[in-house]
Amino acid sequence: MNKLKIYVYAICKNEGKFVHDYVESMSEADGIYVLDTGSTDDTVEQLKKYPNVTIKVEKIDPFRFDVARNQSLEMVPKDADICVCTDFDEVFDPGWRKKLEDIWLKENPTRVEYLYNWSFDEYGNPATTFYMSKIHKRDAYIWHHPVHEVLKCLIDKEKSVIVEGMVLNHHQDFTKERNSYLPLLELSVEEEPENDRNMHYLGREYMYHERWNEAIDTLIKHLNLKSSTWKDERAASMRFIARSYIELKRPLEAKMWYEKAILEAPYLREGYVELAQLYYNEHNYEKSYYYLKEASKITNKPKTYINEAFCWNAFFYDLLSVVAYNTGHIEEAIENVKKAIELDAKNDRLKTNLDFMEKANLND
Repeated sequence: MNKLKIYVYAICKNEGKFVHDYVESMSEADGIYVLDTGSTDDTVEQLKKYPNVTIKVEKIDPFRFDVARNQSLEMVPKDADICVCTDFDEVFDPGWRKKLEDIWLKENPTRVEYLYNWSFDEYGNPATTFYMSKIHKRDAYIWHHPVHEVLKCLIDKEKSVIVEGMVLNHHQDFTKERNSYLPLLELSVEEEPENDRNMHYLGREYMYHERWNEAIDTLIKHLNLKSSTWKDERAASMRFIARSYIELKRPLEAKMWYEKAILEAPYLREGYVELAQLYYNEHNYEKSYYYLKEASKITNKPKTYINEAFCWNAFFYDLLSVVAYNTGHIEEAIENVKKAIELDAKNDRLKTNLDFMEKANLND
């Protein structure tokens, strides 16, 4: 018999393709509670087939993610010991319940953190990985912010612990549009103009929408906020400013901001790699080589959402191999292209590069 009452809750809209895998993964819980916000596919009909799923349909207008999540949380029975918030494109590794229950009984936390594989490469290997924290006590939290919503603690003493070995995997549906994010982020900043996290996300969203000048202005606002103290995110804002300047054909400003990002967070590869790419595009292989070598000194990949997959996958070693070759480090070029092939075995171009470099080395 289960020692604790554990319930999963979620919001959804047009998630028919994910229903089976989602319900199967979440079925280690005592029940699954879903608020559908207006599906036009067969999501609701599919969910009704599962006896362990309680489904409610309600359109939220104007839509806000915090309102939707709070309404889904209200569906969870009051006897819940643990509430597990997940999305339909996410699945746990099997055995998650026991790991969660064991740590909860031992530590009695108010919420927990667990490993979140946000993205995967073409071979199914985790690409971007960080800790997520959307599992919590029943009446200790509410959701806050129109988008990129977070749990807001309602009690005096919050206690968070890590559940070792508990892994949630995200399999994003890239066919879905995210056009609603920008107006919701603008609303978030309007509601709380001093919130550094939302300001950063808004600047990043302007960048995604190729609104380069607005991205630069907003990201600089993020950097100037008193609450903007997390170096990882500050460095990301600086890199996004640099990217925007590149698009505006202003490489000198881009280089300046990449240098700022490196100084802000010298323990992250991203600033070095993006600056190396910029120098590579300018055929300045010596400087590109220098920054890639600096990046390669960072051997531990931090578990933060700031991580960019290209700093750790085949792209990194591919770029380093080409730059090393063009600066006369042929043996190093061969070593790195082999690493790239290990990570991207289907890439025929890499194999061609290896053959070319090995022949050049023999003739040297």
